[in-house]
Amino acid sequence: MKKFLITTAIDYPSGKPHLGHAYEKICTDVIARYKRMAGFDVHFSTGTDEHGMKIQRCAEKKHKDPQQYVDEMSGHFRELCEVLNISYDDFIRTTDPKHIRTAQQIFRDIYEKGEIYKGTYEGLYCVDCETYYTEKDLKDGKCPVHGTVPETVSEESYFFQMGKYREKLLGHIRKHKEYIQPDAKRHEIENRLNDPLKDLSVSRTSFDWGVPVPIDEKHVQYVWMDALINYLSTIGWPSDEAKEYWKSAVHIIGKDIVWHHTVIWGSILMAAGIPLPKTVYVHGFVNIKGEKMSKSGGTVVNPVELAVKYGADPMRYFLVSEIPFGSDGDFSLESLFTRNNDELLNNLGNLVNRILTFISSKNASKVTKPGKYDEADRAMEKSIKRYPAVVAKLLDSFNLQAALDNVMKLAKEGNEYFQQKEPWKRDYDNCLYIGANLLRSLAIMLSPFIPESAEKIWKYLNLPGSVHKQKWDSAAEFGVRPHHVIGTPEPLFKRLSV
Repeated sequence: MKKFLITTAIDYPSGKPHLGHAYEKICTDVIARYKRMAGFDVHFSTGTDEHGMKIQRCAEKKHKDPQQYVDEMSGHFRELCEVLNISYDDFIRTTDPKHIRTAQQIFRDIYEKGEIYKGTYEGLYCVDCETYYTEKDLKDGKCPVHGTVPETVSEESYFFQMGKYREKLLGHIRKHKEYIQPDAKRHEIENRLNDPLKDLSVSRTSFDWGVPVPIDEKHVQYVWMDALINYLSTIGWPSDEAKEYWKSAVHIIGKDIVWHHTVIWGSILMAAGIPLPKTVYVHGFVNIKGEKMSKSGGTVVNPVELAVKYGADPMRYFLVSEIPFGSDGDFSLESLFTRNNDELLNNLGNLVNRILTFISSKNASKVTKPGKYDEADRAMEKSIKRYPAVVAKLLDSFNLQAALDNVMKLAKEGNEYFQQKEPWKRDYDNCLYIGANLLRSLAIMLSPFIPESAEKIWKYLNLPGSVHKQKWDSAAEFGVRPHHVIGTPEPLFKRLSV
């Protein structure tokens, strides 16, 4: 079975999860679930990035040991995954012994190749994003990401000769268009690489909360040198199995860390003699009325509370359908309610209820045996067999919004078909047989997006096993046979309001 590795960025647990964390995990989960159904052996990792000066300072403010602090904070990110039904295979933490071993080994390998040297670093450092900036990088003298004034830092440091990889990186980016997606982000990195690339400070002595540098106990690894290596430690690098997973590696990340994941990570991998990931796919921010969420502005939304109150599937559905993957998008409760009530409840939920209730009441819960098809029957069967391939193609190209939109188009076609056939007036055999198989197809294709609801449809149909274990291509088949007895249908969604 062909292997597939997909990862979220690992989250920095200096605060509780926000809606952006939820969005990234949901989108990554959609892809992972689809790939499993498409026949891949998937390794899906998420987790927490637990070292660095900022974590140490946060722990000190709470009067806690850094390890105690990250143990507590990482729990909030695990909880987010649980309430959103995120099907990760590994929740990697950079304090895990397996990660520390891999991070130290990669550092040692690069050092032994002569790619790391000792020096002194002086520069402007943003503690919030653990990144050094030049004066030119700043916006009005402040960090371009966090809007805070950077600290001036001077300390002994080991440096990685990142600058020598500029031309090689540019060559890889231009040859492999799929390496950085969407295209606008690839062009952005190409433009930045037209300027000279500086060597990278990869160790610290000003604090001690980090992975010890294996060649010098006075130093800890720079947090980005440590954190990025999680994508290797999660698969047990350098085992043969890990190398097979790595051939198809896809990183799903936010637009504020593109440089780190393409240039810094790409250079480190080149120096270590490890192939670059196949794709780094960059999504946008989830905003509130066009503005980035902020605690000071009172616009932070707690995704755990939201999912508990309104349900994971409505949240998953809203974020994927509302925000084009790769662009910024807005969140509002009003839009969440509208998507749920108009699309999930009135379109999909209505279709499920109409078909299953009719089978239950008119044919003693048994699926009817079809007769001769008319034009409407043939058109509906053709759509059921056509849509799975269309949706698969969109998912393979990371067009999640269009993929989900097409699944819901099929549901809309189903409602129109049911209305056109008017089974309450005339012979209903074909309508109920095709309708039951339409629901089966929709359950399979909705499984990556709204897994809990898809499983309910599967159980209402009284089909064996779990919908999540079905092969994607089987969505085009008519797997509900005549005389099959369905289960007892219940309302699939509820109307949401304040």
